Amino acid sequence: MFDPVQLQSFLTVAQTLSFTEAGRRLGLRQSTVSQHVRRLEQAAGVVLFTRDTHAVALTEDGEAMVGFARTILEAGERAVRHFAGTEVRGRLRFGVSEDFVLTRLPELLNAFRRSHPQVDLELTVELSAVLHRMLSAGRLDLVLAKRREGEEHGRLIRGDRLVWIGARTLRLGPGDPVPLLLYAPPSITRDRALESLERHGRPWRIACTSTSLSGLRAAALAGLGVLAHSRTLTPEGLVEVAPQARLPELGGVDFVLASRGPTEPGSPAQALADAVLADGDGLRRLT
Repeated sequence: MFDPVQLQSFLTVAQTLSFTEAGRRLGLRQSTVSQHVRRLEQAAGVVLFTRDTHAVALTEDGEAMVGFARTILEAGERAVRHFAGTEVRGRLRFGVSEDFVLTRLPELLNAFRRSHPQVDLELTVELSAVLHRMLSAGRLDLVLAKRREGEEHGRLIRGDRLVWIGARTLRLGPGDPVPLLLYAPPSITRDRALESLERHGRPWRIACTSTSLSGLRAAALAGLGVLAHSRTLTPEGLVEVAPQARLPELGGVDFVLASRGPTEPGSPAQALADAVLADGDGLRRLT
């Protein structure tokens, strides 16, 4: 049997690819984390990480161990909750903005479902503005989305910057009308893009309107135009528009986790909120 403490140290190193950062997150010394991983390697009879003075990387056996370690720890946690009578159960209506459809969010939700099999999870993927309206109307319990500038509701997951993105082959001159790829209203990024261009007196035209990121990405890859999007969530195949185009700055954007009111300890909403907050670094674009 593998030691759960050693497995937790291993998973934290696998997530951060840093023994120092793993120790900080776990509240342990780096030497202790290294010892846990070394003993786990001895127990398994394989090498889990390759290490040098500059980098840490998972080996093929290490990649396999990630799945086994998660399964073992989740099973242990479920057993504890079951016999303690504290297993989370109930219905959870979760709303996620289009920004996250091409990230590792599916992996996070899959892990949540394995850890909480008694939770009936209903997922809604929509534009951020629509999700906040649904939350206010009582049609959702928890929302992961952008919020407008000046708003303070929700718990900040992370801040980012909006940038102009398009195909690598796109050429846009400094005085050319901007061919826009826009979400259908209501959309926070749509409003920001139009306000920014109007404020700077830059001519524009709408080249594509879509309710989905997949639709806008397809239009961008086809070279139809540019869209405003979160820098760290830039879809694969798209890049920031070159400075020579002289497009106006779009400013920052906040991604938040919001509920109608305080979530109750032990509730499905609180359990999922804890999972999102613990793995916020993983909610970046797929590479």
